[in-house]
Amino acid sequence: MRQSALYTAALLFVASVAAPTLVSAQANDEDSRKIAGGGIKVAGWQGKIDAKEVQAGLTLNDASLVSEGGMLKVRTGPAVTYWNPANRATGDYTVKATFNEPQYMNVNNHPHPYGIVIGGNDLGTANESYLYCAAYGNGNFIVRGFGPAPFQLNGPRGEANPAVNKAAGKLQPVTQQIAVSVKGNTITCAINGTVVGTYNKSDVVTAGKLKSTDGVYGVRFGHNTDATVTGLTVTKP
Repeated sequence: MRQSALYTAALLFVASVAAPTLVSAQANDEDSRKIAGGGIKVAGWQGKIDAKEVQAGLTLNDASLVSEGGMLKVRTGPAVTYWNPANRATGDYTVKATFNEPQYMNVNNHPHPYGIVIGGNDLGTANESYLYCAAYGNGNFIVRGFGPAPFQLNGPRGEANPAVNKAAGKLQPVTQQIAVSVKGNTITCAINGTVVGTYNKSDVVTAGKLKSTDGVYGVRFGHNTDATVTGLTVTKP
């Protein structure tokens, strides 16, 4: 009897420890919505949603890209990358833009990122490669790339940095100024004027990762996110 009671207590303890993990996993399990009347409504721009979104039965028209008052307005839907093939950067350069999330987490149950894409080659195809640096409205940022397979530069969930702005709360506005620079053998991501990540180009432009840092630039948005983009430009040193 005593052994049975001890065994039961042990099971209850394990369940109590595991429960928060299970709840957290369920809280982050969020289906991508479909944007009514979606699609790309900006001349010259193209896009591609993530493979897992395609597997879930979603299409590029389930996200929305429009131009309003000189800014790009994005509503997702599936996680998506947008670009204009005419926007290319080569050699040493900086691509920057300002991202504004008017109502933080208005359509999601956890923060989702948005940011700058560089080094886009063969975009929209199975052989595409690009690198992006994106910010969350909770003070985190993430640097990832797509080559033959996705790859991470600062972990699977990114990392926190005090330079990244935090929304005051759910449905509150938050703005991030994001810049990705290539100079010599160095790639940097700066957010709100502070460099938050530095990476060796030789570690990124290699087999299984980027074809080159020369290429198309654009923007990247996680799923179920409403935000705007202004001042998307490239400058040379």
